[in-house]
Amino acid sequence: MKIDFDTNVFPLFHPQSVDDLKDPCPVFDGRLWHVFGSSGTVTTETWRILHATAPDLYGPWIEHEAIELPINGTGVAAPGVIHESGVFHMFIQTEFMKSGGRCEHAVSNDGFHWVVLSPAILAIPDTEEDGIYDPHPAVIGGKRYLVYSAMPKFNRVPQPDIYLARSQSDSWFGPWKRIGKILDHADVPHHNTREDPDYEWGIEGAQLVELPDGRVLLNATCFLPNGLRGNRQRVFFAIADEVAGPYVSIGPVLEPGQPGENGHSTVMIEGSQLSLFYQSRVAATDHRWRYGLARCDVALFSKVA
Repeated sequence: MKIDFDTNVFPLFHPQSVDDLKDPCPVFDGRLWHVFGSSGTVTTETWRILHATAPDLYGPWIEHEAIELPINGTGVAAPGVIHESGVFHMFIQTEFMKSGGRCEHAVSNDGFHWVVLSPAILAIPDTEEDGIYDPHPAVIGGKRYLVYSAMPKFNRVPQPDIYLARSQSDSWFGPWKRIGKILDHADVPHHNTREDPDYEWGIEGAQLVELPDGRVLLNATCFLPNGLRGNRQRVFFAIADEVAGPYVSIGPVLEPGQPGENGHSTVMIEGSQLSLFYQSRVAATDHRWRYGLARCDVALFSKVA
């Protein structure tokens, strides 16, 4: 299904002192917009936790000092953040290119100063969740969930699918009950297969949001089975009647418009409008990752059976 976005602004801004901006998660605190993400460089896969604020999603965005958390890992990045009852809750990965990893939980009253609590979810060695990353919180049907990528051990590159956990305390403090896999490679016909000799990566960057009609929209990143590397990553949407699925993909929803690709994004629905805050790299940005913002009428999804 082709999504006709009414507006698409890219790039929203250029970073002050790093090469790349990835994994955006915008959050409104009732006064300001905050965007949390990963800032650094894909050259060495070195990342810090981005924090920027703006009066409006379109900016102007002010970058602040990177958030420092007392968390160990080689891939501490890709925060998924939600603001509820005056508190920011951040769920963040510790690894993404190797086995192991934790979904850490941190809280803040202002988005600047954070306290790290006990981990929400840990990888389970020698299972399909031998490695976990890209956690993102969601409220669906009044219940609190974490959606994340998980993968078995691998020889070449990670091959993650999408998994789900539900809070058993009806709060962001857990404990978290694993529901299991909700989207597999085989469920996404426009994604490279595990057996592809030019396999690039698995399904990642997932997020869940409730549509006005009660169905669930899954927003995630796939890798097309064809094309040159550096041009195969795409944002795609899938829809289900229930939070645990089954999900049916409606396909990639946003084309770069020039040589390049797009990926890890966050969807927000306000009234009749759906906003897609995404990452992309194209020839015009010298193939450096930047953020973009596209908007469409949420009523478009009522046409999807």
